[in-house]
Amino acid sequence: MPESIEIQLKKGVLVLCVLALLSRGNSYAYEIASRLSHAVGMGEGTIYPLMRRMQSDGLVATYLEESPSGPPRKYYRLTDAGHQSLAAQLAEWRGFVTAVDGIVGDIEPAASAETDHDS
Repeated sequence: MPESIEIQLKKGVLVLCVLALLSRGNSYAYEIASRLSHAVGMGEGTIYPLMRRMQSDGLVATYLEESPSGPPRKYYRLTDAGHQSLAAQLAEWRGFVTAVDGIVGDIEPAASAETDHDS
């Protein structure tokens, strides 16, 4: 069964969202997962493999920092490549959103159902 459009859209912008979060400050994976879960509904199971992939791709680097509530936490920070990727992805995203809004921006959902002559 194909993934829903919502899941496809979320997966498509997940790296961009992580890069954007890290551009505001270093963070650890659980905190990133929590913020993404609240904002776009993506959970921990998606974030941890993504963070490993982003590290192996050179977009983020890690360091350990003592935690007041347990063992040291692995923090992620953007690398120079991560900052460059964020800038490129933001430009692509903004252009894409503008183009899509230009096509679908003024369509009302009920109106599109009324004009469907194929049924």
